[in-house]
Amino acid sequence: MESSASVAPSNEEAVEAWNGPLFDRFLAFRDLVTTGLGSHGERALALHPPGPGDRVLDVGCGFGDTAQRLAGLVGPDGQVVGIDAAERFIEVARREAEQAGATNTSFLVGDVQVTEFAEPFDYAFSRFGTMFFANPVAALRNVRLALAPGGRLCSVVWRRKLDNDWLHRAEVVVSGFLERNEDSDEPTCGPGPFSMADADTTSAIVQAAGFEHVSLTRSDIDIKIGDDVDGAMALVMALGPAGELIRLAGAEGERVRPQIEAALREALSEFDGPRGVYAPASTWIVSAEAAG
Repeated sequence: MESSASVAPSNEEAVEAWNGPLFDRFLAFRDLVTTGLGSHGERALALHPPGPGDRVLDVGCGFGDTAQRLAGLVGPDGQVVGIDAAERFIEVARREAEQAGATNTSFLVGDVQVTEFAEPFDYAFSRFGTMFFANPVAALRNVRLALAPGGRLCSVVWRRKLDNDWLHRAEVVVSGFLERNEDSDEPTCGPGPFSMADADTTSAIVQAAGFEHVSLTRSDIDIKIGDDVDGAMALVMALGPAGELIRLAGAEGERVRPQIEAALREALSEFDGPRGVYAPASTWIVSAEAAG
């Protein structure tokens, strides 16, 4: 049985954030986030799917929707283990998998950087779950050690902020009103969502973790960020770099919220359309094999 080891000290603050304020915010915007991110995950699975009967590790599984999707792909002879360091996400994942009758899934609360896995996996998947480790080489090395020789890693990570203009615009707007509060007592999410945006850096991380045949495929898919501009504003003020600036600013962030909202409305209005607010989103689909 897998051992859910204690959290690596370097990841403790990030786990506190994901198990606290970030969980609450992702829950509030769950439908938008999982649908948008899900489209990039689906493209990754189309390019590099697990095989029928595979034993799969879902890294940073969040609410467990990816684990259930993977369980359907591997079929009844396969097995999926979802792992996330935030217990509140795992509580939701377990409950919903049980309700869905996904009997070939199980879930584990643990920090992938230090968790010991008892049985080897054939395939490891992560949809936006590998960017927040304080030591990504150590975390991915642990994933590689959990894979059987020749096992595949498939991971989706954000590309540059400039290629995800809705997030970039929001951060530029908010940074015009607020500086990052380095003295805040609020926990932060670790290196941040764009820590693996550079192709060379990400390739080096994966190779240093002991993987070979590393490839990065660019994926560009527009995602819905709100039913209307108000909804899109609420999303970027809660999540992502802009949301983080506001959260860490505390009372000062709330004081200037009206000015921020006015500026964001203008910045995001370009993405508004008859079906809602859709913005370009760009990711890397990272694929690699565990060295044999």
